[in-house]
Amino acid sequence: MVRTRVEVQEQTAVGEALIRGLMRAQLGLAIRVMVLTVVALGAIPLLCFAFPAIGEFSVWGVRLPWLILGALVYPALFLVGRVYVRHAERNEQQFTDLLDD
Repeated sequence: MVRTRVEVQEQTAVGEALIRGLMRAQLGLAIRVMVLTVVALGAIPLLCFAFPAIGEFSVWGVRLPWLILGALVYPALFLVGRVYVRHAERNEQQFTDLLDD
């Protein structure tokens, strides 16, 4: 059995450091994705407040801010979720590769 895998399984100081590194990487990814999402979603009402013409523009009788927040946000959130999962799985794969080396 590979020594690094034994370190993790036996929960030695080295194993705990490896696990903490993985957890730190996953937490950092989650925080970056959260900040990006909050900034992007928060920018929509701020833009409408700063530029009232945007808030008054309508498409098919629906004002643009409502259209964006009611319909276009969901595909964007889906894409953000996909990107997050892809990067989280990459972090886990790198951790597993580190254990297997």
